[in-house]
Amino acid sequence: MIFLSLTSAHLLGDFILQPNSWIADKERRRLKSRDLYFHVLIITLLSFLFLWNLKLWPVALAAGLLHFFTDAAKLSFQNVKNKKAWFFTDQALPIAVLAGASWYLGEFRFGLSEKKALLTLVAAILFLTVPASVIIKILLSAWAPVPDTANNLETESLSNAGKYIGILERLRVFTFIMVNHWEGAGFMVAARSVFRFSDLAQAKQRKLTEYVLTGTLLSFGMAVLTGILIKQ
Repeated sequence: MIFLSLTSAHLLGDFILQPNSWIADKERRRLKSRDLYFHVLIITLLSFLFLWNLKLWPVALAAGLLHFFTDAAKLSFQNVKNKKAWFFTDQALPIAVLAGASWYLGEFRFGLSEKKALLTLVAAILFLTVPASVIIKILLSAWAPVPDTANNLETESLSNAGKYIGILERLRVFTFIMVNHWEGAGFMVAARSVFRFSDLAQAKQRKLTEYVLTGTLLSFGMAVLTGILIKQ
């Protein structure tokens, strides 16, 4: 219960409730950034909220401090070359520590109570929204097309439409898997291919087509894997 609660607080606070302006300010001013401390405060408050137990206030406080130290280490030592590695370290280390502490405290139980099942579902849904989008963007950052390459295709695009389309697609695929309708997930892949890749093929942008295809397969793969893990 502690692990699921704090993981949900981490995903919500680190991705969904953290504006890009805060990230930019932290990277520019590092430990002098006020937004770093606002961010840690939000993580701590969310930890209290998800735990919903005043007796566990030291756990929520420890989660906030853990987040501060990992963020501080990333901001102090990351550079252009190792930024991707530090991102995944910053995400994996707190979760690994929480998992180890929960295991030590005997919190892991493979049987699901109603509350634990709900928290598991909440954590999965949170992961498939902004966190999955950020992970896909970072994984594909080395192949991202320059603005001029996609200029002809993106001039009429809505702001952040691709991100929200990806979120909705992952949530729908996840829903199809949870209700045992795998054919729905297959339909989503086919529909995505017809509506998106036909435009790219007409524009004769091979690199952009491969970039979008790789991102789409990663996106659907995350949704499918998450659905399988939650069902198990």
